[in-house]
Amino acid sequence: MSNYLSVCGQCVTQKVIEKSRFITTSAHVEGEEQAKAFVASVAKRYSDATHNCYAYICDAAGNFLRFSDDGEPQGTAGMPMLEVLKAKKLVQTAVVVTRYFGGIKLGAGGLVRAYSGSVALNLQQAKLVCYAQCARAEYTVDYALADAARRYISQSDCTLTDTRYESGVTFVVAVRAENETAFEGGMINALNGRVIISAKRRYYFPFEV
Repeated sequence: MSNYLSVCGQCVTQKVIEKSRFITTSAHVEGEEQAKAFVASVAKRYSDATHNCYAYICDAAGNFLRFSDDGEPQGTAGMPMLEVLKAKKLVQTAVVVTRYFGGIKLGAGGLVRAYSGSVALNLQQAKLVCYAQCARAEYTVDYALADAARRYISQSDCTLTDTRYESGVTFVVAVRAENETAFEGGMINALNGRVIISAKRRYYFPFEV
């Protein structure tokens, strides 16, 4: 599976259009169960609102998607919101736009612009992340070489996730998968081959965009 974009955490924004208040909440979701729970929590938070419209793409491949107009004229809310997610190539992402009606009707075109514009504004302020394949491994060295290993790690584009002090010093390091070979080669050279590499695995990690 290739890299993919999503949001990190939740982001809440709002705007007023013709006296109606539009509150947009976005969140990272993994699977339909999380997406439904998120939508339900926002609807409960704003249970007195006129509408709680939503859209989500809840799988990493971008195939599992749902939307709802929640009482607005058909095609004026959920679908325009979903189109913004698709245009920004975001997956595992859910958005809810809550509307408190202000007494002025917007018409079909006005509603489409209001809902899609509310989502676009929210995603401009949300924290976006790129889920990329990450390579994790354990590098064990003698105590005499621990400082040299730390220097190499601190100067490299990587994340030190843990350090264990046992019979030797073990550094648990994560790097982007495409940098794994270069990182390992550099570590071996820096320590003149006196390093044991073990417990290698790969997984997807959210790198900030």
